Order: sequence, then structure tokens, then C-alpha cells
Amino acid sequence: MNLVELTTHLVKSVTKEPDMVAVKQFTDEDGVIIIEVLVNESDMGTVIGKGGAIANSIRTIVQAAAYVNGNVKVKINIDSF
Repeated sequence: MNLVELTTHLVKSVTKEPDMVAVKQFTDEDGVIIIEVLVNESDMGTVIGKGGAIANSIRTIVQAAAYVNGNVKVKINIDSF
């Protein structure tokens, strides 16, 4: 499972409208993988969680998977549309 699939699965599992989740992957000039997560505005609070707990958990799991696959750094940006 690649990082986009993993992130998509994790985010869709906590949202009320999983069909409205979009995840894309980019790489910046330093080789850092950037994963953009777009969710419905009503699901934004659910994905972030109280004090950012759920978002931090998602970041930790994805970073661990990236480390196992040999990638150095992953950033996840969560936004709504």
C-alpha cells in the first residue's frame, strides 16, 4: 500500500462523507513528500480532532510507513473545500 492509499484509508475511516475525500501526493525540491488531503468542510473538525490529536495520529502512521519504505520525510496538509 502506498502513502496516498494509506492516507486515504485513514481519513475516509473517520469522516462522515468518505466520498468527499481527495488525496494527492507531491514532492518538493528538497525531496520531501507532501500529501494534500481535502475533506468536506463539515468533516474538518472530525479529521483534525480535539487539539489536533487525530491529525497527528494520521501523520505519525503515514510517517512510519514512509520510513519503512525508505522515504525520509512526509508532510501532510489537511484542508477543506
